[in-house]
Amino acid sequence: MKLLIATTNPHKVREIGEVLGPLGVVVCGLAELAPDLPEPAEDADSFEGNARIKAVAYARALGLPCLADDSGLEVDALGGAPGVHSARYAGVGSTREERDRANNEKLIAELKERGQVDRSARFVCALCLVDATGRVLFEARGTFEGVITDQARGENGFGYDPHLFLPDVGKTSAELSSEAKNARSHRGAATRALHAWLAKNPL
Repeated sequence: MKLLIATTNPHKVREIGEVLGPLGVVVCGLAELAPDLPEPAEDADSFEGNARIKAVAYARALGLPCLADDSGLEVDALGGAPGVHSARYAGVGSTREERDRANNEKLIAELKERGQVDRSARFVCALCLVDATGRVLFEARGTFEGVITDQARGENGFGYDPHLFLPDVGKTSAELSSEAKNARSHRGAATRALHAWLAKNPL
């Protein structure tokens, strides 16, 4: 089964591929198939809505079954922000690395401005699988709970991973191995639900 993952982020493609690989699913990202394809406007007010927009648009454009995810960070003290705006929270940066750095700097600055507040937060991942015509086949949601720490730690993640601290293991998300992260992460949870569905409903 060849499945398009609607992202140019190689980390996401790898994480999803590691979970779905045992089913014989071969994943490929937009960077491989269509790096110049225009991005659809992700203007929904929920992760699920944006995942659906991406999956349907890319499946119809390329004629392939497509899996899209929309994911981000919700911080309780910030009213759920950055939420669906997580990827471009700071609004600056021309590369993924620059955007990640600016987003994290803004996140920590906004929390520091609020003083001693509850730092509870979670990563959220919404997955949407569609067939080659854009018909929705399956949707799933996963969460990954932690607290925000000022000090960035770890090299294994991306985005906000270095700042999501997991009290039960004393590590940030970025300090976990790929195996440990997949076992408990938001994307891992949603992808395992997809794995279970695909095992019974192959493409």
